[in-house]
Amino acid sequence: MSGDPRDVLITGIGLLSCLGEGLDAHWNGLNAAKPVVDETSFAPYMVHPLAPIEFDKQIPKKGDQRQMEPWQRIGCYSAGLALEDAGIKGNADILGHVDMLVAAGGGERDTNVDGSILTGLKTAAAPGRYLNERLMNDLRPTLSLAQLANLLAGNISIVFGVVGSSRTFMGEELAGVDALRIAVARINAGQSEIGLVGASYNAQRKDMLLQLAFGREGLVAPYVPVWARGKDHAGAAVGSIGAFLVIESRAHAEARGARVYARIARIMADRCRRGPGELEAMISGMLNEIAPRLVRGRYAVLSSACGAWPATAMERAALEKLGKVPVRATASVVGSGVEAAFTLNVALAALALKHGSLWPPLDPTGFELPWSGRLEQVVVTCISAWRGEGLGLVEAM
Repeated sequence: MSGDPRDVLITGIGLLSCLGEGLDAHWNGLNAAKPVVDETSFAPYMVHPLAPIEFDKQIPKKGDQRQMEPWQRIGCYSAGLALEDAGIKGNADILGHVDMLVAAGGGERDTNVDGSILTGLKTAAAPGRYLNERLMNDLRPTLSLAQLANLLAGNISIVFGVVGSSRTFMGEELAGVDALRIAVARINAGQSEIGLVGASYNAQRKDMLLQLAFGREGLVAPYVPVWARGKDHAGAAVGSIGAFLVIESRAHAEARGARVYARIARIMADRCRRGPGELEAMISGMLNEIAPRLVRGRYAVLSSACGAWPATAMERAALEKLGKVPVRATASVVGSGVEAAFTLNVALAALALKHGSLWPPLDPTGFELPWSGRLEQVVVTCISAWRGEGLGLVEAM
């Protein structure tokens, strides 16, 4: 390898989703273009459920598993896959200075308790007092702690011995963007040499689907791919996803002889109020910043669009200005991973660059074009359903 010693390289990838675990399962699943969707368990809403996983393979202690909620097990497992893929799992010398940056939401509600309290409120003589008493006595003590995203980082540290610095991020899609943006910036600046960065999301939970329903952002049956979700049939089909990366400075990766998937050339994050035309202008502005680097016919776009209206329509309008550039909305296959969406797509970008190609389109509208030639660059977008905009550029080595 040759280049700037502060270049940021991807040397390990850990993925979990409805397609299974690991790189081969995801590459094969994407090429098969057959989404795994559960339309019945949470009807009328749908989810992309996590494939069957033997958590013992990465989290061997049952005690560790029991004290984790599903989103923590998903994240911890995929972090272990990334460490293993990078060849540093169990290497105390390296793990001792691995910096960890994790994005995740809060803990999961105890829906049985919530339902019981809501039912009792209907007939309570003093609703306020009743609510306070039930919340204090019925909620498990760990629920408040489970709201902290740093529990995932803590569990990764305990299970795998990752004991460098630790930072956690909350804030839906943009949390995942910022986790990677800051990790890359620290390596570029010489403040870090190697990092474990990622996120996890458990879609198979009634409390989260209820929130989507309240915001009218959940996709109801029948399932259609992302770009086919117009104003009258919009919404996110969320997916259970764990996505982690091991990233290193070029100097660090060369010193240990690491295998490299791709280079992270740029990560950007921003936020607009989303007034008329603001979102399209924001996306176009970020694309214009990296435009001088892009080579026509050698780059594609991986979109994290979830199908929510009008964000997805506005993103499509901005991307159409690029001309005949192949685009893929990965949420059409694996669902929207919220905090995990951006890390997932950066990982899939690195995987595509390693193969030098893209998987087939999954889009009845014709927006997603076939790919031909050698893939050398991938632009990754992450436009939140509500607020937050991110963009990354990943390049082949």
